[in-house]
Amino acid sequence: MKKILTPIFLLLVLQSIGQPLSQQVALTAMRLWPDSFALENDKVAKWRYDHGVILKGIESIWYATGDARWFNYIQKSMDFYVLPNGTIKGYRPDEYNIDHINNGKLLLLLYRVTGKEKYKKAADGLRAQLKTHPRTTEGGFWHKKIYPAQMWLDGLYMGQPFYAEYAKLFGEDTAFNDITRQFVLMERHARNAKTGLLYHGWDESRQQQWADKKTGLSPNVWGRALGWFGMAMVDVLDYFPPEHKGRDSIIRILNRFAKAVSSVQDSKTGLWYDVPNKPAEPKNYFEASASCMLVYTLAKGVRKGYLPKEYLSNAQKGFEGIKKQFIKVEGGQTNLHGTVAVSGLGGKPYRDGSFDYYMSEPVIVNDPKGMGAFIKAAAEMEILPQLKSGEGKTVVLDYYFNNERKEQHGYKHRHHYTWEDKSNGGFSFLGKVVERLGAQKMALTSAPTTQNLAAASVYIIVDPDTEKESDHPNFIQAEHIKEISNWVKEGGVLVLMGNDKGNAEFTHFNNLAKTFGIRFNEDTYNGVKNYDFKQGAVSVPKGHKIFTTASTLFIKELATLQLEKEVFCTLKKENNIIAAVANWGKGKVFAIGDPWLYNEYVDGRKLPLGFDNYAAATDLVKWLLQQSRKGAKGA
Repeated sequence: MKKILTPIFLLLVLQSIGQPLSQQVALTAMRLWPDSFALENDKVAKWRYDHGVILKGIESIWYATGDARWFNYIQKSMDFYVLPNGTIKGYRPDEYNIDHINNGKLLLLLYRVTGKEKYKKAADGLRAQLKTHPRTTEGGFWHKKIYPAQMWLDGLYMGQPFYAEYAKLFGEDTAFNDITRQFVLMERHARNAKTGLLYHGWDESRQQQWADKKTGLSPNVWGRALGWFGMAMVDVLDYFPPEHKGRDSIIRILNRFAKAVSSVQDSKTGLWYDVPNKPAEPKNYFEASASCMLVYTLAKGVRKGYLPKEYLSNAQKGFEGIKKQFIKVEGGQTNLHGTVAVSGLGGKPYRDGSFDYYMSEPVIVNDPKGMGAFIKAAAEMEILPQLKSGEGKTVVLDYYFNNERKEQHGYKHRHHYTWEDKSNGGFSFLGKVVERLGAQKMALTSAPTTQNLAAASVYIIVDPDTEKESDHPNFIQAEHIKEISNWVKEGGVLVLMGNDKGNAEFTHFNNLAKTFGIRFNEDTYNGVKNYDFKQGAVSVPKGHKIFTTASTLFIKELATLQLEKEVFCTLKKENNIIAAVANWGKGKVFAIGDPWLYNEYVDGRKLPLGFDNYAAATDLVKWLLQQSRKGAKGA
């Protein structure tokens, strides 16, 4: 809890100079809260929602860098609270405070990455709170037990993204109906039909002094409450099943919301006022956390395809205003000014929701809610220069030939080389690379055909199942080869990732590979013993056409390749061919003898310094997208 600039943090601060602003502000947060989370007047560290906002921002930096220091900070922070038996220190479920759910997002991250049961048990406890959490008569979650019959915009961010991720992970399909209901009810009761803006809170009982006796609404619109609501929508959509009708409902709400908040964005600075719809009122001021949250909402909404591209200019103008107005380098750290410490409704002393009340709350430097929102916004904006690489293109990952499943928590689910899997064997980090380069990612659960490959720019087949890996493996057949080869011929880019002897199916996979002049040898090469990682090193020649920034790769226990004359070797070691490229009609085939870009060797948590697998993943995906003639400019 002591805020001492230790040598390691001093080094981190020095290293932050010249780094992206997301990292600079994150390092300030790490300095302020090195191992737990206590605010100025706290006697002990508390389980607080604002801590989770910072940590979700830092999670984005981990995805952007593949640097394990960021993940390790998240884990260290949560481990202060999560006991070995899954109990959360300082958390009281009987308080029924929706704010306490927010940090559950980090518990799910840690469980998905590490597999440690204590994180799941802790998340289960938060999920249990939602099962008995008091609700309005229509089923909306109360903000807190001490605020009966009230829904606040803030609560949508605190509860719903966690609820949705938990439901997706553990097969609670019907939960998405409930999650949709929360957003529909909040908009229905809080939205001003004329302006489209949503009021801070709604009291179903009309008993609160701040509540309008006819509508139950609080008197004013509050900027950060709008920000919470916007972030809740773009984050919860990450977990919605594509076919669920609630997804479209939330996207429609998001579009109405984006139009409304853009209409009250200051035209000169790009910022939002603390009370956004009253810019001319004396004492009103530009507020940092609201501006950061709304920039994040608009930028991510555009990137994910939920919002029209026109809103990107609003996000860009807002972010420039944030940097100019609120970011200051002082005392060797990057600080965020201009965040209101807190604003609520009711309580003791009583908060009446008036304009004068909002103006009375203190505005401080390095408020954690503002810092977390800034990190999230900055990380999102820092993606922008890369997005054109994959604009309009789609990377499809095969789930048909690779269909390994394991039983966990009462049902069987896919694992191993999937976009969703955050454990060592998953491809979630590779999926983040795809998204950061502006492409969409999809999974193909059925056999490849001309029709279901039509949207694919890049099609990745990884380590098809053996009879040991699946009860009913889908082997590659002649009809599949015909469909895939025709798709490549028309401009698609095919990626074939094999595996070494004893861990791969060779016969059927090679029937596909030999169509393009490639054969996976049934061998094992480049083994690593006793964690001597340098044994698995593969050097990249200078001037390489694919791996333009990576110089040393880690690829262990792979199958070597045998090539026909027209196929080009693109990586080799000791005269053994590791990777190759074949031209086929208008398209290309990239082949490598291992699924080497799985999380274990990309997310930075295992490999020592000196290996460039994260950079190599970025290089490879960028090259694959550039080669494809299908997508934005193709069929």
